[in-house]
Amino acid sequence: MAKKFWAELIGTMVLVIFWCWVAVRTNADTVSTALAFGLVIIALAYAIGQVSGCHVNPAVSLWVWMSWKMTSKEFRFYILAQFIWWILWAALLGVILGNFSLLWANGTSLVNWMRWIAVIVEIILTFVFVFAVIWVTSNNENWCVAWIVIGWTLTLVHLLWLWFTGTSVNPARSFWPALLQWIGWDWGAFCEVWIFIVAPLIGATLAALLFKYFNKKKA
Repeated sequence: MAKKFWAELIGTMVLVIFWCWVAVRTNADTVSTALAFGLVIIALAYAIGQVSGCHVNPAVSLWVWMSWKMTSKEFRFYILAQFIWWILWAALLGVILGNFSLLWANGTSLVNWMRWIAVIVEIILTFVFVFAVIWVTSNNENWCVAWIVIGWTLTLVHLLWLWFTGTSVNPARSFWPALLQWIGWDWGAFCEVWIFIVAPLIGATLAALLFKYFNKKKA
């Protein structure tokens, strides 16, 4: 299990640093940031996918656990590893940049009722992403192309709604930048971080349940 722990470390490090750096350099340009997320995931998946599965995302780990592909102990281990490494690398990048407000935490800056639109959007985006991950990895014959499909799906969901919510689909990715910005007296993102924790988990759960339903009907 130690190998998986260190593999997730590498995955989160590369994802945090490369994605956030691109976002900072391009002022969160939609196309550039979306491509950064997708391409980094493709590279990481081929690099560490056979070691840890390259989850780097609690929503993905939730689906794996719901599919009985990992034990409850392993699930807790993955969640712990992901949150530890996200905070570590996010904090390091904030120090390098000299400003924790540049960590691009998710947020909407919307009135209360519009925040529920953001919840729905994040549920849909995570559902689409995790559903694609489930189907493309459910057949071993897809191994050669699975990570490409996953990477481009992640790119797509960012292209669609990056302008609206910043696109999370990853609770760990949203929580720690928001917390660090809050520590730096930027309260806005942390007040809305619940959206980007709850909604992705709901979306992943729905994707896993629908996959089970389709497989049951097929059988």
